[in-house]
Amino acid sequence: MKIDQHIVYLSIGSNIGDKKKNLNDATAILNRHDKIDVVDVSSFYKTEPQNFTDQDWFVNAALKIRTALTPEDLIAVIKTLEKDLDKDGKPFRFGPRIIDIDIVYYDNLVLKTRHLEIPHPRTHERCFVLIPICDIGAHTIHPVLNLRSDDLLKKIEKQETQKVILLDKEV
Repeated sequence: MKIDQHIVYLSIGSNIGDKKKNLNDATAILNRHDKIDVVDVSSFYKTEPQNFTDQDWFVNAALKIRTALTPEDLIAVIKTLEKDLDKDGKPFRFGPRIIDIDIVYYDNLVLKTRHLEIPHPRTHERCFVLIPICDIGAHTIHPVLNLRSDDLLKKIEKQETQKVILLDKEV
């Protein structure tokens, strides 16, 4: 029996502790899952916090994965991983965290439930998501806006891209 494989782009970030190690650890854990294969990892970027700015800068990256998991099963795996790596969790929405993983794209799926929205609803506003995504999937189409990720990035003001600084790629 053939199992459907889906291409998914994840945004991953950390702003507590050894941030790069946190991203590498989360990536390795995802890759060890029997239904997830990490296909590509973007460069790492140091990024200014948004919404709640009185916290340390983040390190962000993007992952391209291949998975047989449904969106609901994938988000359950992600939430479990986040809890395992960050026992205390983030203190409040947009607050500091050891690890944060969001599903940005899942094939060309458009999905909105009480707990999950795909594509991620703020993708087109966030350089810290789009710049790493463009490293590994610049031509990926946003299924709601019907624009490529690199075109979405071009639409964001130049001022915003200055809040993202390239770090070394590590996996």
